[in-house]
Amino acid sequence: MSQAKTLTPAEIDHLLTYIAQRSFAMRNRLMFLTGLWSGVRVGEIASLSVGDVRNADGSVKAEIRLTAQQTKGRQPRTVYLPQKLRDALQEYVDLRSTCPASHPLFITAGRKAFTANVMSQHFFWLFKRAGIAGASSHSMRRTFLTSLASKGISIRVLASLAGHRSIQVTMKYLDASDDMKRRAVELV
Repeated sequence: MSQAKTLTPAEIDHLLTYIAQRSFAMRNRLMFLTGLWSGVRVGEIASLSVGDVRNADGSVKAEIRLTAQQTKGRQPRTVYLPQKLRDALQEYVDLRSTCPASHPLFITAGRKAFTANVMSQHFFWLFKRAGIAGASSHSMRRTFLTSLASKGISIRVLASLAGHRSIQVTMKYLDASDDMKRRAVELV
């Protein structure tokens, strides 16, 4: 099985435009941006509760503490949210202000919690219907890591952000785009 596609800026814009024209636009946009801008796995996004992201004062947390049960490797870890993601999530969290902290952050059209599998399928069909071939729920994570690598972030920091114990695993996520290669040779 081939690796999920790393998304280009044009594909990201295209998907966001596609999402904006469909039902559940805010939810779908925020699920996508959460994966794209924090690098969390789709199963981790599905596992998020309102209390995982909301402070007592209603603001969005800068750091999410995932429990061992929420992570693939069954190791607790901290996920850091950039300001742009916190800003994007704030309106959504405000709409969910009456929900108890234990309530799922993202719910299906049937008002149930997403499972990792249902959310993976949701993203598969979202990408497919938007016409982005080769993309899957893992594309957001690969794009996050590749984007940071292209900005010079060290492999050790990337591995830590991804929740990987081995930098060899992290290296499998990284793509070298033509633009990255062009910039690299200009450094000579």
